[in-house]
Amino acid sequence: MRLSGYDIAIILLYLLSTIFIGIWYRKKASQNKDSYMLGGKSLPWYKLGLSDASDMFDISGTMWMVSLCFVYGMKSIWIPWLWPVFNQVFLMMYLSRWLRRSNATTGAEWLQTRFGKSGPGVNGSQVVVIAFALLSCLAFMAYGFIGLGKFIEIFVPWEMIKGYVPFHVAPQYVPHVYGIIFTLFAMFYSILGGMHSIVVGDMIKYSIMTVACVWIGFIAAGQLSSHHLDVPNGWHSPFFGKHLGLDWSHIIKEVNAKIQSDGYSLFGLFFMMMTFKGFFAALAGPAPNYDMQKILSTRSPEEASKMSGFVNIILLPIRYTLIVSLTILGLIYYHQMNLKDASGGIDFERILPAVINNFLPVGLVGLLLAGLLGAFMSTFSGTMNAAQAYIVNDIYIKYINPKASTKKIITMNYLVGIIVVATGVFLGFFVKNVNEMLQWIVSALYGGYIASNVLKWHWWRFNASGFFWGMLAGIVSAMVFSLFIDNSQLLYWFPVLFGLSLAGSVIGSYTSAATEQGVLIAFYKNVRPWGFWEPIKQAVLKEDPSFQANKNFRLNMFNVVIGTIAQCCLTILPMYLVLSQKIPLVYTIAILAVAIIILKKTWWNKLKDY
Repeated sequence: MRLSGYDIAIILLYLLSTIFIGIWYRKKASQNKDSYMLGGKSLPWYKLGLSDASDMFDISGTMWMVSLCFVYGMKSIWIPWLWPVFNQVFLMMYLSRWLRRSNATTGAEWLQTRFGKSGPGVNGSQVVVIAFALLSCLAFMAYGFIGLGKFIEIFVPWEMIKGYVPFHVAPQYVPHVYGIIFTLFAMFYSILGGMHSIVVGDMIKYSIMTVACVWIGFIAAGQLSSHHLDVPNGWHSPFFGKHLGLDWSHIIKEVNAKIQSDGYSLFGLFFMMMTFKGFFAALAGPAPNYDMQKILSTRSPEEASKMSGFVNIILLPIRYTLIVSLTILGLIYYHQMNLKDASGGIDFERILPAVINNFLPVGLVGLLLAGLLGAFMSTFSGTMNAAQAYIVNDIYIKYINPKASTKKIITMNYLVGIIVVATGVFLGFFVKNVNEMLQWIVSALYGGYIASNVLKWHWWRFNASGFFWGMLAGIVSAMVFSLFIDNSQLLYWFPVLFGLSLAGSVIGSYTSAATEQGVLIAFYKNVRPWGFWEPIKQAVLKEDPSFQANKNFRLNMFNVVIGTIAQCCLTILPMYLVLSQKIPLVYTIAILAVAIIILKKTWWNKLKDY
């Protein structure tokens, strides 16, 4: 442990600020349900975009990405397509507007605008999306919880404080104890202040992280000027073939074992499967988590699109400056770090905290720790807010106490928040590592979500029963698959998961009556989606011959391609900059400039046109 008094003071000041924020916004948040859950839909798009980006700048994901960058170099930029990260481009171009036009509070409430408030399968569809939302929120909380604990353990070894603790903690549970401590801070300010305090807390955290990331970028670039990176051929290139083509045998032999265990050796096949899954996942729209809640919190559909676009700009350059900088320092000083875990194996997720603990100056350590603790807290609080919204809005108010007063609703939010946090922490005790949880979330759980949520936007005959059976088939199949298939291999089973979910969706739709035409007409006129809506389009035109159908499918897809290229440029630009790769940097800036000019004409100038 090498935290100085200055570093400790910075961290304590940040933690105290979160408590102050929660107390400050408590009264404003308790005005009504929308103020607590959605910030009263009064927050500007750039604040919500910054907050959404901060929620994605999580500590567990950053640890994972640093380990990826260390092992895979520039090729690591593709692996986060597992989420997929380019879903933000689909949201930016059109899906955020479609979602925000519903004026709903949660994803379950949104289903009423698509399938109606009653009818075959309606209640089932809402129950299954609530179940999925809670399952995914709890999984993300467990994922963040274990990552935080592993992070803190590097800075505060248990041996230094176990003499002051009146109970015994087994070595494998030390990260969980640390996780619980900082989880309490995140729980306090987010439960008290709701969306208002979450957004302000995220803005403070992002400011801290920006200063720290730029500072560490200069340090890494300076170290690189006097040291040689001992990496295999191909590490500096983002391009790849059928095979990964990285051989660490004569440098760090343990890395080859890591590549093998990750299952990325056949990188071409991995990339194709990842892109196939990612395309449909992006078409499905946002999952019912903090991302959806931020979109629903915007002031208008146009601002929802701007917010999703701003996430890419505000998140990627700063985050990847940090990732590549820590990777450079990790490679230079690898043999001076102890990356062994309790079992004696190499834990590459410990690179990030080990570099911070050993090779950064006083002051920067405090800033970076405060920022990364804030990263955990923002992700945790945003996820908790989403879980609260589903339980309180879609279960308590709808089924238990429809006439609940504002005071009772806010009190229930407090109680639900505590229960959700306790459950997330409990599940965290069963997680072995960050990568294991991440693989399960993106490959298994989300694999079962996709089919139903693609069809809900694009096919008029898809109904609530189809949604219920499609989601149920997908989620149950994902759970069963995860029991018998290694998490690293689940991605390759996605076509089977997708097929089972799709079959459930289609069979469920055709074995029950179509959604009431009045509901479909209202949805189609309000949201204006493109896809297989011809019968409803004709019904709308019969009522209103002046209605203009959405004919922007080709333009939307063109913008998605250009936006994805721009997103890749924003990702790789800071990496080339810190690595001093001058020619690739110039090409990247030129491509990004062209993409921005195109999108200004084809997207920004047309936000109100479609």
